Amino acid sequence: MIPRKPAPRRPSIVGRRVHADLGGERGRAWVEVYRLVSRIPRGRVMTYGQIATLLANRLSPRAVGWALHGCPARVPWQRVVNAAGGCSTDRLPDIPEGLQRALLEREGVAFRADGTLDLERSRWTPPEHRRRPSRR
Repeated sequence: MIPRKPAPRRPSIVGRRVHADLGGERGRAWVEVYRLVSRIPRGRVMTYGQIATLLANRLSPRAVGWALHGCPARVPWQRVVNAAGGCSTDRLPDIPEGLQRALLEREGVAFRADGTLDLERSRWTPPEHRRRPSRR
């Protein structure tokens, strides 16, 4: 049996902010995330992946989440959920558990018994990106 080489050690990121203030194209994409999320109406949601797609995949869904983690106070970050219709912020140590759900419920979003919301009812798509029925 050939012994495996140990995996290289990654530098520690403890105490540093991952995906911090970025310049260039990615920094502009974060501004577009904030602009788009600010347009989501009360009581409606979008997903991280949906936002990434609308931004021509310049950011991954995960990067959209990082952008919202440090967004300006006026941006309604709570209106962005994961692809299953769940709140991903409960796993973050600096956001109180249940806060995102409570904020959404205050806006009239209903959750199912399993803690997810019905994306068919609650998902918002900007008018300029809605599919128009084909004429046949």
